[in-house]
Amino acid sequence: MNNNHETMMEAAGAFAVKGQVETCEPYGSGHINSTFLLVCRDGAEEYRYILQQMNHQVFKDIEGLMKNVKGVTSFLRRQIVENQGDPDRETLNLVPTKDGRDYYIDSQGNFWRVYLFIADATCYNLVKKPEDFYQSGKAFGRFQCLLADFPADQLTETIPDFHNTPARFETFAKAVEEDVMGRAAQVEKEICFIQEREKEMGLALNLKQEGKLPVRVSHNDTKLNNIMIDDATGQALCIIDLDTIMPGFSIFDYGDSIRFGANTAEEDEKDLTKVSLSLPLFEIYTKGFLEGSEGRLTETEIGLLPYGAKMMTLECGMRFLTDYLQGDVYFHVSREGHNLDRCRTQLALVADMEEKWSDMERIVKTYQG
Repeated sequence: MNNNHETMMEAAGAFAVKGQVETCEPYGSGHINSTFLLVCRDGAEEYRYILQQMNHQVFKDIEGLMKNVKGVTSFLRRQIVENQGDPDRETLNLVPTKDGRDYYIDSQGNFWRVYLFIADATCYNLVKKPEDFYQSGKAFGRFQCLLADFPADQLTETIPDFHNTPARFETFAKAVEEDVMGRAAQVEKEICFIQEREKEMGLALNLKQEGKLPVRVSHNDTKLNNIMIDDATGQALCIIDLDTIMPGFSIFDYGDSIRFGANTAEEDEKDLTKVSLSLPLFEIYTKGFLEGSEGRLTETEIGLLPYGAKMMTLECGMRFLTDYLQGDVYFHVSREGHNLDRCRTQLALVADMEEKWSDMERIVKTYQG
């Protein structure tokens, strides 16, 4: 992406911010968009904003993406006001351009947007203590609660078939068949592991077609670092990074959090004996998620939470193996066999979930209410 100083300042000057632009510096640790802290001043008053250059190579439909963000944040703001919350801190707030648009296209064809800056809150990349994971679960559960009445079918699919697991399996099967790198023979065990679970992959879509599993607003990147934690209270404050909001399933948002946060090992751990599902972390996240959702999830959704965790982990492992078979063309790798290590970690976690399935179901029922 082009984010040189000249185009950055051009973009900053296009938005209806308060005061005059004073500084604009790189901010945060995101890998997709380029993010800057924009500081403006009007006399003694200082105003801070987040300026972002959106990655239109990853997100092809910026107009659809921004329509999603505008619709969801506006809806959230109304819900927060009704609940007597602070709408300037508990949701992202877009700042319009001077001509009233939600985003700006600069002279080089780059896409920009501005949010109000949320002060006295922090995003954490790692779960440092169980309370962090509990707050994460509560935040994403509340996200589902507040958006339960939002018409999810009106959202644009910013990444088509993102969690369409059967479609992911078709791509995987094609990669196995074509075997362009000649790697399939050495990963027969992993290939068979995935193939043996093919019949489970379509359950969510089948239940949706039968009208038994509701389509909801799905965040699709439910990691801890996409939640702002209030510095004073330590409580979850605001969900950020809304670019992957799409129609989807609550069980998959829940499941991806478990996949990422309740694994006892790193995502690319070579020693598979270190890989397991932490039942204490699984429990504390489940507790938070169901508390936050405040009864807005159906019994079917709640009963499928363990399935969501397993399926998101299996899908992720399948994607890593697909990329390994195709020559490591999608995920960035830093060593030989990196995607294979990632795949094996995910599949080992799936296997451990299957061993602990009755415990997972028992925990979910405990907090079902």
